[in-house]
Amino acid sequence: MTAAEISRIAGVTRATVSNWRRRHNDFPAPSAGTETSPLYDLPAVQEWLRGRGHTSTASPTEELRTALRLLGPGSGVAARLFPLVAAVSRRTPEELAELSAVPDDQLIARAEKTAGELPAAVPEAQPVRYGPDDAGAVRALLGCVREVGAQAAVDVLAERELDEGAASGVYQTPEGLALLMARLLPAGTSRVLDPACGSGTLLAAAARQGAQELFGQDSLPVQGQRTAVRLLLAAPEAETAIRVGDSLRADAFPDVTVDAVLCNPPFGDRDWGHDELAYDPRWAYGLPPRFESELAWVQHALAHLKPGGHAVMLLPPALAFRSSGRRVRAELIRSGALRAVVSLPARAAYPLHIGLQIWVFQRPEPGGTDRTTVLFVDGEGEHRDGAAGTPSATDTATAGAGTRGGSRPCRSGSSSSAASSAPPSSASAASFDWAGLTDRVLGQWAAFTTAPDTYADEPGVARAVPLVDLLDDVVDVTPARHVRATAADIDPAALTRRVHDLHEQLAEQVSALAAASASGEWHPSGASAREWRTATVSDLARGGALTVLRAATPGTRGSKGSAAPTEDRPVLTDQDISAGNPPSSQAVDLHADAAQPVAAGDVLVRAVAGGGDAAAMTRVADDQDAGALLGPHIHLLRPDPARLDPWFLAGFLGAEDNIASASTGSTLVHVTPGRLRVPLLPLEEQRRYGEAFRRVHELRAAVRRTADLAADTAATLTTGLTAGVLLPPHTPDSRSA
Repeated sequence: MTAAEISRIAGVTRATVSNWRRRHNDFPAPSAGTETSPLYDLPAVQEWLRGRGHTSTASPTEELRTALRLLGPGSGVAARLFPLVAAVSRRTPEELAELSAVPDDQLIARAEKTAGELPAAVPEAQPVRYGPDDAGAVRALLGCVREVGAQAAVDVLAERELDEGAASGVYQTPEGLALLMARLLPAGTSRVLDPACGSGTLLAAAARQGAQELFGQDSLPVQGQRTAVRLLLAAPEAETAIRVGDSLRADAFPDVTVDAVLCNPPFGDRDWGHDELAYDPRWAYGLPPRFESELAWVQHALAHLKPGGHAVMLLPPALAFRSSGRRVRAELIRSGALRAVVSLPARAAYPLHIGLQIWVFQRPEPGGTDRTTVLFVDGEGEHRDGAAGTPSATDTATAGAGTRGGSRPCRSGSSSSAASSAPPSSASAASFDWAGLTDRVLGQWAAFTTAPDTYADEPGVARAVPLVDLLDDVVDVTPARHVRATAADIDPAALTRRVHDLHEQLAEQVSALAAASASGEWHPSGASAREWRTATVSDLARGGALTVLRAATPGTRGSKGSAAPTEDRPVLTDQDISAGNPPSSQAVDLHADAAQPVAAGDVLVRAVAGGGDAAAMTRVADDQDAGALLGPHIHLLRPDPARLDPWFLAGFLGAEDNIASASTGSTLVHVTPGRLRVPLLPLEEQRRYGEAFRRVHELRAAVRRTADLAADTAATLTTGLTAGVLLPPHTPDSRSA
């Protein structure tokens, strides 16, 4: 292990570790690495730390990662632990604590017996055997399940297995996106297939929408095991069948027809079997081109649907216009199989650099109603500004006109979902109002499916385009090409009034920004920076100055007694904290056992750093947040107001250096709240700092509102000028010209 990993385990800075190395002769010597990057033996370091009274401040998931790493590569223990997770998820926290406390030999024997209770539930799982060296990993697993839930443990195990298998390019579908795709299916959908199931996110979302029979296949055994355990946790009453294998070359369900298919297939796979599958009967709409593997997955999905069944698939945007796929696209349109295409914002899902698309298909029914239009929805407008709830430029223009305003390459040969396997927190790679995006898309889809012949277009947001207009030489089904607002959609008088209103709002907001920036006179601390003693959040929690609460991952079970009524309760998400928005999600997104209400004065810390704004990592809950449920990937700190000022606490916790020193990871940076440090100051002085941090928060909020209004005004003016519905104002120069 590295010096940085030692600092994370001990809850100290790297400078402290360097001091230990210099000052203590008994500090373990490097066992590997180089002179500039030494590596240390983990057990020796742990023994040294215990001898000096340093208890680990690592999170339960980090403890499990450390225990697995201690066993070394090639041990295979992660795969053998999957059945144990499924079995112990049925135990109470008290039973897990009792099991963790037994001696190693008893622990191994009882773990083998417990894991053997579910031999057929996990695909390709061999009879479980644990050795004496596995005791530490088993004990860490039990602690992880007890503290943060079984799903978190499953994700750590899969992460370890994928690393050992060099399975790069495999990512998880965000929970919000999975739920959106599942809700595009008709009510009453019971039998659902995902032929590239990855971590099982889409099937779990289907189960939450009422599906009772779930079928999944993936080319990686670890992903099949992961999905099987996930569904046992999220949908214990559902009938599940998970298989391992390449769905295109070796379909595990050749005779199965289902109500619906949900799928996020591999992108850009050139070795999908073009030559050997050239005469496959699944290609009813044309042989997929060699470099268009996505069209093979589309037809594979349609082949498994009963007549009238739906398939909802996440696909790359190039599929909508590449010339090589034109003939198959044309046949999908001509037959009525393609029902809708929805564009998503970039960074909504991996790969982050492109905006993916949701395609909705319906298998034609013999003698059924002819379908004459395809629905296109621009889901990007909801987030173009980077602020949830802020209309896009096109939305603003059309809203002013009186219309309804909008309020990855996978490795070759894998059938794993290219966005279906990283830890759940990868969903937090960017900030999105999934509830707003879902409402935007589902509203249009419901109106279109209820009465497609009388559906009213919403320029700039959604259009139903006749099939004949799509069957040109290009057959381009990119939503932006079809939904953009035209001059005929905009009322010049209404847009002029909108510009006037925006100018007035912007002037008021600029005044408010100036007032927020005038927050008193600031003074230097002296000739040098002020120094103070600090304590970690773990220290403060042990002393009773605050309580640390942790939200569970969606679909996992919380601790006993944590259940709370969730009907009609908003959910505060990490995206809300990042963007400064009120609670935006829905209680349906949370497992009832994981519901944790927020109280005014609570300090909220995002569990995954990102977005480039360290101050947006924290938030003090106000009356608007009170009563909302705590969403996933957020740590809640409840300070004792007689000992800690909440604004003081939030301000120092959100400092960039503090977040960096308490974080692990590179691409995804996970924050361990117990390692965050806070100055030890008298309460009265805390309140002075707290008031200053509150003013900084108000300034930041004013800046955000001003920037949103300025962008909105500029976009509206540009739209009006370029559409020909606004004339440039008269200026002295223009009159003389």
